[in-house]
Amino acid sequence: MCHLRQFICFILLAFALYTSLQAQVQAQENLSLTTRPTSPFSISLETLQNQIQYTFQDVELLRRALTHASYSGENNRALSVLGEKVIEGSVSLQLLSKDIDISPKDLSRVIMDLSSNVVTSCAADGGRLGLQKIIRVSRKTNSSAPAVVCGAFRAMFGAIAIDKSNLDTAGKVFLTIHGKGMQKAMAM
Repeated sequence: MCHLRQFICFILLAFALYTSLQAQVQAQENLSLTTRPTSPFSISLETLQNQIQYTFQDVELLRRALTHASYSGENNRALSVLGEKVIEGSVSLQLLSKDIDISPKDLSRVIMDLSSNVVTSCAADGGRLGLQKIIRVSRKTNSSAPAVVCGAFRAMFGAIAIDKSNLDTAGKVFLTIHGKGMQKAMAM
């Protein structure tokens, strides 16, 4: 009889622990479901962050970077200007770290050459990331237009600079994404 009581107590205790653990697991699953992105745009932003290997502390900055002026007054124009400066600074830093004795004229020439090809180059980089599929534009605007993709690409680095409150991180992300194109430019 004593063994039967112990066995019943053990079963009840095991059942109580099992039920408690199940409730905790269910609560955790419910929490994770509420924190997952729900809209296709939010899912695309999460995927993009994985691609660029940078997670935004304030994802609203990335949303804005991928919003064209034709879509909203809250758009990527200012972020694009900052992003362009991040790119130019990163290129300059890379060139100077390779050759500190480069003349100012040669440095300016390489930066100007890169700037004159920037729409083509950054549109290609943005295209590789699939930005033309993510950027929000009006129905009348072509999201695949090089200027639109390039603007979003540059704005992304402006957004990273603001998110991190420094230009270095944004420059490193740019160099990681642009990588091979930089090596060609530095060989000029």
